[in-house]
Amino acid sequence: MSTIREITSLPNWEHHVTSLPPSTLLVVSFHAPWAAPCAQMATVLSTLASEYPVTEPPSTSWVSINAEDLSDISETYNVTAVPFLVLIRNGQVLETVSGSSAVKVRNAIEAHAAKVGAPVLNGAATATDGHEGEVATEEDPEKKKEELFKRLGDLVKAAPVMLFMKGTPSEPKCGFSRQLVAILRENAVKYGFFNILADDEVRQGLKEFADWPTYPQLWVDGKLVGGLDIVKEELSNDADFFKA
Repeated sequence: MSTIREITSLPNWEHHVTSLPPSTLLVVSFHAPWAAPCAQMATVLSTLASEYPVTEPPSTSWVSINAEDLSDISETYNVTAVPFLVLIRNGQVLETVSGSSAVKVRNAIEAHAAKVGAPVLNGAATATDGHEGEVATEEDPEKKKEELFKRLGDLVKAAPVMLFMKGTPSEPKCGFSRQLVAILRENAVKYGFFNILADDEVRQGLKEFADWPTYPQLWVDGKLVGGLDIVKEELSNDADFFKA
């Protein structure tokens, strides 16, 4: 599976870009350490990257850039806010996505990654089933669900402790999420998070995947702990619950 490489200098960036073949889709994520949505986007992109196998020559290449440390590169691509995604092929910018919408990011990457070798009609990729002139029928619901569950399986393991919440740690959108964030901070827990309000597919799918109908949800080592009440109960029974 593909992974995300951190670009640490301008020469590092230039070398990476020039080393790629013309057909490779370069996925560039601009971030800043102080911006909470960037942490979520890093989780999203890491999960997406894992869905693309490493090929020779590479079909995709994934890099991350600190927008402030490497401001020259940021200015080149008109990065004025983070997170900010740039999709490039053969030196040409194909599309940019500003903000933390996981749906927009996924759709953009899938659209341009699919265009390599895909039939094109009026400049847009057209899905086929391998038979010339036949457009593929709507995706099978069971296959779609299987792919979603695979994505969710990767997401819940994106960090040793994963919080699926409404909003972000800096701006929780519900009281339960706010309380759970406070508990994690009080216990000095390092965790990843996912704003389920930014991706309705994850929001609805995780309920079934986890067999747990409400949010927030806390996952540890890929296993569901539960919501706020369960976490409080675990801590009341074992003050060192997060240290185990």
